[in-house]
Amino acid sequence: MKPKRLALIGGGQMGRALLGGILTSSILEEDDVCLVDPCQATQQWWRENHSEVECLGLSDAIAASQAILIAVKPNQVSSVASVDGVDFTERLVVSIAAGVSLTRLASLVGHERVIRVMPNTPSLVRQGASGFCCGKSVTQADRDWVQSLLNCVGLAVEVAESQMDAVTGLSGSGPAYVCLVIEALADGGVHAGLPRSLAMKLATQTVLGTAKMIEETGRHPGELKDAVASPGGTTIAAIAELEKNAVRSGLIQAVIASANRSRQMDA
Repeated sequence: MKPKRLALIGGGQMGRALLGGILTSSILEEDDVCLVDPCQATQQWWRENHSEVECLGLSDAIAASQAILIAVKPNQVSSVASVDGVDFTERLVVSIAAGVSLTRLASLVGHERVIRVMPNTPSLVRQGASGFCCGKSVTQADRDWVQSLLNCVGLAVEVAESQMDAVTGLSGSGPAYVCLVIEALADGGVHAGLPRSLAMKLATQTVLGTAKMIEETGRHPGELKDAVASPGGTTIAAIAELEKNAVRSGLIQAVIASANRSRQMDA
């Protein structure tokens, strides 16, 4: 068996999004990667979409790989690390399990060459936003390699671990908030008389285009909002309704609630 550069433990939604995007970018080839996942349906998805990714047992996958990407649910990380015959020695361990701290991760794998990452699902289309922080034994080469993997699927920023729960609340959970916004905008369009398919296209492009405009111009969102809101016009009437319904406050509280829940997961 060819030695693997990376073992993916957990091939579900986030594993697919992150590693799927990395493989699409060709920074890793499929035969550089092996998969550990007991779910037959998940294995079948990988066979159909990335046929050269080999499915192995946990101990064999770790033994064959230089780096390990743990992409299981937070409450499953300890059970993965405690399987008989598993040895993480001399391997870079990267975890995308929400709320699992570097200290906790290091205690489970037996060393501090660990990196904690919070990616998000747009990584699948190479438009992700990821934050990461590094354990004490992580080398510069480790840091650069992980950043290169994350950069090829979007924006990647290194942060202090104390900021990781906030990253979780904002960009980690953020795609769900944006999906709710797009769905609600489309519903409003339907209520106002547009066909569903057209309303969804317009809502999606409006969010996409506005985000791109903010990114490329560097202008503050408030400034761009004010440029659209003419005195006595349609937009300011709509903004008044949003403020009346506490949409701004609701989004702020959503980020805070997600960050708080992330903190609780490692307690």
